[in-house]
Amino acid sequence: MAGLAESGSNPDVDLLYDINGLAKDAPHWFDRIVSFVGEYGLLLAMVLLVVWCWWSVRRRGDEDAASSVAALVWAPVAAALAVLVNVPIRGFVERPRPFRTHDGLDVLVSGKTDFSFVSDHATITMAMAVGVFVANRKFGVVGIGLALLEGFCRVYMGVHYPTDVVGGFALGTAVALLLSPVAMLLLTPVMKAVEGSAWGGWMVRARADVGQGALIPGARKEAAGAEERDLAA
Repeated sequence: MAGLAESGSNPDVDLLYDINGLAKDAPHWFDRIVSFVGEYGLLLAMVLLVVWCWWSVRRRGDEDAASSVAALVWAPVAAALAVLVNVPIRGFVERPRPFRTHDGLDVLVSGKTDFSFVSDHATITMAMAVGVFVANRKFGVVGIGLALLEGFCRVYMGVHYPTDVVGGFALGTAVALLLSPVAMLLLTPVMKAVEGSAWGGWMVRARADVGQGALIPGARKEAAGAEERDLAA
């Protein structure tokens, strides 16, 4: 991987210059927006997407709400695990940031002193996107779009090679998908227990759904029993 960073005659470096070159032609205010979005904004957007998906699943109150909420809980956990997996990968590859090896890049953020491969931002956003996709495909597609935009921003900002981003996407997807069966096996019973509890049912279903699903049917049975007794009398 280090050889890729040192050579300027490969598609990875060429694409880096092509994408980062857009920053040189763009207005300064636009570059500042992209740097903020790529550094913080899209990570926040992914968190908000998870919350929005949870709110939608909770309000809908389907029979599989517990498993959907379990998948949403898994999304940030998968992202955290993927970042932990990336720690030894970065230490093994030891790929310098592109601006340390190549001249003429327009670097939009400073203070990046760690290694480049693989991108933590790409890893986190894609892991969360895949986790959301497991819970809800429509929200998951939006999440994948945000992750792809994050990857583009990281190259545009001059802090990652395109292959750093692709590696992050692969790592995030692998962790989220490969460990998903085990995670769902562990988290779904927990969410079902929370759903059936008096204190945490609102986390899985809206209060109205919980009431309709538990209290009202019981009340109807009691009312029906009372009517039967009255008729028998």
